[in-house]
Amino acid sequence: MTLRIIGAGFGRTGTASLKVALETLLEAPCYHMSEVLGTPGHVDLWLEAAAGNPDWDTIFNGYASTVDYPASNYWRELADAYPDAKVILSVRDAERWFASTQDTIFSKRLQGFQSGTKWGRMIKATIDDKLGGDINDKADMIAAFNAHTAKVKGAFGPDRLLVFEAKHGWGPLCKFLDVPEPEGDYPHINSKAEFEAVFGLLGSPMGAAAMNGEGIASETIHEDLFQAD
Repeated sequence: MTLRIIGAGFGRTGTASLKVALETLLEAPCYHMSEVLGTPGHVDLWLEAAAGNPDWDTIFNGYASTVDYPASNYWRELADAYPDAKVILSVRDAERWFASTQDTIFSKRLQGFQSGTKWGRMIKATIDDKLGGDINDKADMIAAFNAHTAKVKGAFGPDRLLVFEAKHGWGPLCKFLDVPEPEGDYPHINSKAEFEAVFGLLGSPMGAAAMNGEGIASETIHEDLFQAD
């Protein structure tokens, strides 16, 4: 299996919902930050990628698509490595995106869990350093968000790129992938409240092991962390 879809959108742009949607439409796994945390050795693989030695085929072995950090910060490299893959840029209002990050992925609480861990080093190398500026500074992060959006939009034509918001639902996504629309509503998961499950995991002995790169002994790590509404 090779990557068919490269998600270029930042975390907290509906990427958890998009993961579930793509798995439904492509009938194959989608790589997400939860896989980095849950799969033994993947923290190390991303540290190598940040150092300029990526092994994309090993990272994405068995996956048809990828969304969310850290892969979304390597969209250009992945587009070159997988020239037949299409690109989906998930977006949302920049100010709402920033507010969401401060309660979740860029929160001081999460930074506390990550401090001094291999996971924390990987996050810094593949996300924080890529964004530039202060991840808790509104002006810095909105500028980074808007610059990223412009770069991705400018890199591809409409035959390869879909700019997508979760509120658009199944229609544009299915048209872009040339697949029929499934029954039921487009998935909506990973709200601020549901992120409490992530904090609970990271504060446990299992979470400490995962942040050392040991993974989590579960085949349903994403479902364990993010449940659909």
